[in-house]
Amino acid sequence: MKKRTKIIIACSSVVALVTLGLFGAGLYFYQVAVVPAPKSFLSKSHRITRNNPQYPAHEWYQHVTKKRWYEVSATRHLILDANYISAAKPTQKTVLIAHGFMGNKDKMFAYACMFHRLGYNVLLPDARGHGDSQGNYIGYGWPDRLDYVKWIQKVIATNGPNSQIVMFGTSMGGAATMMVSGVNGLPKQVKAFVEDCGYTDVYDEVAYQAKELYHLPKFPLVGIVSLINHAKNGYSFKQASALNQVKKNQRPMLFIHGAKDHFVPTKMVYPLYRADKGPKQLLIVPGASHADSYQKHPTLYRDTVKQFLAKYVK
Repeated sequence: MKKRTKIIIACSSVVALVTLGLFGAGLYFYQVAVVPAPKSFLSKSHRITRNNPQYPAHEWYQHVTKKRWYEVSATRHLILDANYISAAKPTQKTVLIAHGFMGNKDKMFAYACMFHRLGYNVLLPDARGHGDSQGNYIGYGWPDRLDYVKWIQKVIATNGPNSQIVMFGTSMGGAATMMVSGVNGLPKQVKAFVEDCGYTDVYDEVAYQAKELYHLPKFPLVGIVSLINHAKNGYSFKQASALNQVKKNQRPMLFIHGAKDHFVPTKMVYPLYRADKGPKQLLIVPGASHADSYQKHPTLYRDTVKQFLAKYVK
């Protein structure tokens, strides 16, 4: 065998091994990023005791009357689950609350209590692949945006055409909220959005986490994971863009982000805020980490949300 041929074969073998290794890494990180399962990088839930500031809201949520609502997902025919809590006094105002990555409806009790005290009916769905909803992948808000539109339509069908609906979400739910804002044909009953610590798009967030948590390069790893996700779940990480969706939004939106968020970096909120086309407001919460703004400054948070929504929801 000629020396040149041996070199070509050796180089080809190296390329094949590198490609195989990258694909293997991509499959591993796909499991980490997209498959619903316990995640080592997420904080574990702790029992909420009496000395916890969230205890009153938690106790309220445990004992308040909750109706079980069900819906079929916009794709894949999954059964989705939600809790519905009627306001203390009859009202046309309803808030739809979207939870975060590997969260569920019950973990949003503090926000449910806040909005209930502001006079809203509260709808808390589990996103596909989370809580009691069916699904075997994390949608990062993108396929979920169409599910949330179906929940919105269910609110209108149940509470009537005079419904006034606010969508609220934190983290992945914040991104989903922004993604819903750009959906064509969104019912006119949706009056405003409140997003807390959502990301620009899934590609940017996964790339950031790959670097921060695993010290892995964005290229080509995140692109490989995105290709795997597209093949399995029908969307690419770049396609799943909150930034592109808010560019189409004309309705009021309140943007909230913690000043010390290192999970969805604070810098992401600024291009989102600039891109939005509707009436808007930005609140950067001092000292708050990821999805920690309400706990850090509850009065500032509640009053800002209340005053913003009062202009658009009567």
